Amino acid sequence: MSEARSGGGSAPTVLRMILGKRLQELRRAAGTSLEDAAKALSVTPLTIRRLEKAEVALRIVYVEKLLRTYGVPQSEIDEFVALAERANQPGWWHPYRDVLPAWFTAYVSLETDARILRVYEPQYVPGLLQTHGYARAVLRAGFPNDSEEDLQRRVELRLRRQSLLDRPDPPTLWVVMEEAVLHRAVGGPEVMREQIDRLLEASEQEHISIDVVPFSAGAHVGACAPFTYFRFEEPELPDIVYSEILSASMYLDQRSDVSAHLEAHNRMSLLTSSAESRALLHRMRKEYS
Repeated sequence: MSEARSGGGSAPTVLRMILGKRLQELRRAAGTSLEDAAKALSVTPLTIRRLEKAEVALRIVYVEKLLRTYGVPQSEIDEFVALAERANQPGWWHPYRDVLPAWFTAYVSLETDARILRVYEPQYVPGLLQTHGYARAVLRAGFPNDSEEDLQRRVELRLRRQSLLDRPDPPTLWVVMEEAVLHRAVGGPEVMREQIDRLLEASEQEHISIDVVPFSAGAHVGACAPFTYFRFEEPELPDIVYSEILSASMYLDQRSDVSAHLEAHNRMSLLTSSAESRALLHRMRKEYS
C-alpha cells in the first residue's frame, strides 16, 4: 500500500488489496510487463500499477481482460471475478461516509480484518476502548463546528467499530498508552471514572492487553506520534502500520518502517507490566473520585 494522506482517493478494502497483489503475481508469472498489460486495456501503465496496489476499484471488465492476457484458465477467472465483485461492495461503514474522512476509510477496513492490532497512544484512550462519554468529549473537541446530529453519528461510528472485539473469534488487541492519557481529564471526573472502569474491564479479557507506561519511565523510544500496527491472517498481505500527525496520515508497509514501529512497541511494553498498569489505573480512578 502506498503512503496516503488526508483527502481524495478510493480507500482499499483488505480483500481488494489481496486481489491487487494477486494480479501483480499473475502478471509477473506470465512474464508480462506493466507496459504490455496497459496496452491490453488501452490504458497507461500507471492504471495497472494502481490496480495492483489497490488504489482504485477493480473494474470487472479490466480484471477479466488482464487475466485472459496472463493466460489464466476460465474457471479461475470466474472465481477471481466473483471475489472482485465482493471486494467492490461497500463495507459496513459505508452509511457513515458523510462523517468518515476518505483517508480514514482504509483504517477502518484494516482494523475490521486484522488478526493482531498493536496500538501506541500518547494522548487519548484508543478508539476501540473508548466509552460513549469519552468518545463524545474527544470528538466534540476535534470537530467543534459539527452539528449535534453529525457529532452523534461520529460517536455511533466509533462505538460500532468496537464490535470487532466482541466477535466469537476476536482479534488480539495490545495497547501501549502513556500515563499522560489518564491525567488528561477528558469530559470531567465522572467520564474519566467510567473510562478507567472500561479499561480495567477490558484488561481482564484474554485477547486484550493494556500497558500504561508510567511517568517514572522517563524518556523512551516511543515518545512520538500515535500509531497502529496491523497483522493479517491472509499470507498475501504484509504487515501495515498507520501513523498520523496534525496535517497528514500514512499507511506504511515497507519492512524497515514496519519493523521500526514493531520494535518500538515491544520496547515500550517492557517499561511496565500488566500488574503495574492495573495498579496505576486503580490509583488514577481514585484521583477522579
